Amino acid sequence: MILLFCGLSGAGKTTLANSVKDHLGRRSIPVEVIDGDPYRARLFSDLGFSRQDRSENLRRLGYLADKFAAHGIVTIISAISPYDEVRKELVALYPDVKVVFIDCALDELRRRDTKGLYRRAGLPDDAPDKLTCLTGVNDPFEPPSEPDLYFNTRYSGVAVCTARIVEYVLRQTALVQRRRARHGQ
Repeated sequence: MILLFCGLSGAGKTTLANSVKDHLGRRSIPVEVIDGDPYRARLFSDLGFSRQDRSENLRRLGYLADKFAAHGIVTIISAISPYDEVRKELVALYPDVKVVFIDCALDELRRRDTKGLYRRAGLPDDAPDKLTCLTGVNDPFEPPSEPDLYFNTRYSGVAVCTARIVEYVLRQTALVQRRRARHGQ
């Protein structure tokens, strides 16, 4: 199973991904988190932030996730994933991809501003540190049209979101196992 966590910077994707990994790990369920930031920095540094590069980044993350998932590892992609078309492409291309929309209002994200990105995006245009391609501020984010799970982290904390995601994974895993048992696999 691949869980594609998408949402704006600071919404809680990485925090939730790591929390879900910890909780599933305690149940001896193998989990791998593919966090967009370090993968982009280490493996995909050739990509910029154009629409084409952002789409290619997600395609590459999806390919890696599929390799883990093929070995029975629940794989969580934690990346902004701004374009619905590319998310749908991954759902169509790889088996058992579930889109998880981690939502949060922009005013709350500006208040949290865990990486200082929203402050930089709000700088005057001539400021040397001005961030001109922050998704959701001065670059588009297309909310998923039909996410499998939806969370608004302004109103739901880490524990509640984690519990729901873990329950979902366990339920989905049980369905797959029952299907395989019926077909003698």
